[in-house]
Amino acid sequence: MKKIPAPVIAVLSENLPNFETHASLDNLFSYAEAPGEPPEGSKPVKVQAWLRRVNKETDRPLEILGRLIEGYMELPELESQDSAWFGEPNVDGKIEFRKKIKAILSRCNLNYIPGGLISDGSHTPSRSLAELIQGRDIPTIDAEFNRAISNVNSQPREAVSAACNILESIFKTYIEDEHLEMPQKQDLQNVWKVVRSDLGFEPGSLEDNDLKRILSGIISVVDGIGAFRTHASSAHGQGRKVYNLKPRHARLAIHSAHTIALFVIETWDERKVRVQN
Repeated sequence: MKKIPAPVIAVLSENLPNFETHASLDNLFSYAEAPGEPPEGSKPVKVQAWLRRVNKETDRPLEILGRLIEGYMELPELESQDSAWFGEPNVDGKIEFRKKIKAILSRCNLNYIPGGLISDGSHTPSRSLAELIQGRDIPTIDAEFNRAISNVNSQPREAVSAACNILESIFKTYIEDEHLEMPQKQDLQNVWKVVRSDLGFEPGSLEDNDLKRILSGIISVVDGIGAFRTHASSAHGQGRKVYNLKPRHARLAIHSAHTIALFVIETWDERKVRVQN
């Protein structure tokens, strides 16, 4: 378990009080699911004590840290102070604070990932994707997709291949965990057929026409992502026809795969709860 480094605690303790009241600090730490009641003392003392408590009493300090700084890290670049974050002035100060956070995270070998995630660069390589899926570690699965996104501009073909591989791994893990018969040909389209049939994603099994259209679209998207990897990604030779794959194409494939992955996992978990009850 990676703790919030002391230099990060120092930067947050020094700077958060400049932009938050006692009440808004309480709300922010509550949103981040930090443990316990608000500590007593001044705002800097409160922030420092609460972050130290996070390290001591939780097994997910970096997850809580990500939620605490999310609003600052994803603050839009505003040229004017007229439309400040949460209606408050001092936008330039918050942007400077964001720069300080990025700098201290980098110094501590940490990286902020959009969506309130903090990566230390070690937890994902040390665990297989199958383990992440079995443990339903959604933040780290999200990070896998963000890793693909990070390669979109420089290596779009590799990014498409990575997104497809994540989907394929989720579907294969589902088949194994649910003791279903693995298809002879274990490509994305074939393992997807087994999963969607078992989860009831076939449009013909629904009465609602709107849901039918959505599920038909999802089926087409998964098939399209698999074909895209075959024809345009780095996973296969190019042959005579060369795709002019651009970052926006790769980004579309990755975001689509991410949405489908979370939908499958959430449906899977919901069904497990129904069976247990």
